[in-house]
Amino acid sequence: MKPGMQKFGLVLSGLVLGVALAIGNGVLADRAVSPSVTLPLNELRTFSDVFARIKSDYVVPVDDKKLIESAIRGMLEGLDPHSAYLDPDQFKELQVGTTGEFGGLGIEVGMEDGFVKVISPIDDTPAQRAGVQAGDLIIRLDDTPVKGMTLNEAVKRMRGKPGTRITLTIVREGKEKPIKITVTRAVIKVKSVKSRVLEEGFGYVRISQFQSRTAQNMVAAIEKLQDETHGLKGLVLDLRNNPGGVLNAAVGVSDAFLDKGLIVFTKGRIADSRMRFNAVPGDVLKGAPLVVLVNQGSASASEIVAGALQDQHRAVIAGQRTFGKGSVQTIIPLRNGAAVKLTTARYYTPSGRSIQAEGIEPDIEIDNVRVTKVDGGFQPLKEADLSHHLLNGTVKRHHAKGGKADEHKATSLASKDYQLYEALNLVKVLALQRRAGQ
Repeated sequence: MKPGMQKFGLVLSGLVLGVALAIGNGVLADRAVSPSVTLPLNELRTFSDVFARIKSDYVVPVDDKKLIESAIRGMLEGLDPHSAYLDPDQFKELQVGTTGEFGGLGIEVGMEDGFVKVISPIDDTPAQRAGVQAGDLIIRLDDTPVKGMTLNEAVKRMRGKPGTRITLTIVREGKEKPIKITVTRAVIKVKSVKSRVLEEGFGYVRISQFQSRTAQNMVAAIEKLQDETHGLKGLVLDLRNNPGGVLNAAVGVSDAFLDKGLIVFTKGRIADSRMRFNAVPGDVLKGAPLVVLVNQGSASASEIVAGALQDQHRAVIAGQRTFGKGSVQTIIPLRNGAAVKLTTARYYTPSGRSIQAEGIEPDIEIDNVRVTKVDGGFQPLKEADLSHHLLNGTVKRHHAKGGKADEHKATSLASKDYQLYEALNLVKVLALQRRAGQ
């Protein structure tokens, strides 16, 4: 593992349904407000007038604390989808949100047109197993319409004791009518890194979320693949439906494949929001080809990795355009134990591209399609089908590498995961080109 991978503390992710409320990027900050900031007295008088009118005329008495907190929430939610007020309980949840264990459904969400939008379901969670997909719009929670709720209110309704159920009414692109999906809540333990051998010499690593030890776990997984295959010829890194996580993990994952160069930089109005992260020598693949798979559910920290490896010409990015979450949130603790999550910067790829609302465009677009093998039909003749054909003259190759077993394995992968099948083909081509150039 390269030195320096643990020195960053930003959190870059969507809103995790469960204990964690890490929506957006975040870094703990305790900085005094600049003395040059002036308060708009006339506007504050208007606020005071409205506050007093509610206190005196509203149909039922309202607690002062509730009114002030509601005003703060509204002020922040009016800025952008990722700025928010976190009450003391939510702030505590945020602080444990990157440990990899939390309760809930296992989906990352945001708001769109007043509805809850699924950024992505997390691997091996109740939501994913129930069939929730990236891009789904949740319009009802059990029998309660989502329209008119804040995101925090919707999240609270989706939480509950493990083992209890909630029915999500979902609008999905391509479906004429809303669909209902019942999800059983659970304590979710997220294993952020998975790996396996796709074919001899070609490995696969899946990162479902960027947690504090993701970079180290990924490097360990690749080293294990190296041993299993007696040296990797190429690797597919799968970041599909990865909503983000801890920035130091995104920097560490990018750095693991780079010998030098800029990884990401951020720009904002205050000095604390302007940062640059550079790679240090050491490529875990030793230059072997790398293909990174992304889709519309790849957000934030995933986009940092894809953008860095694309701009540094270290990997081919394949799949679909990413989510487009390119802003940085700072977590500012308050005296009452609560916190403000405030957007303070945008982050940029090494070439200076802002990902915000644009996303990462893949080098090679691969749609998420389903393929099936066509049985029957015309089968062209081969030499081996002709009567009295000459034998090879050396050894018959019915069981040679690349025979029917590998063909069946490839067909199976294509039918299960067409994007991964094409990514494997792509990394194999890159490996052939690399070998030809040596």
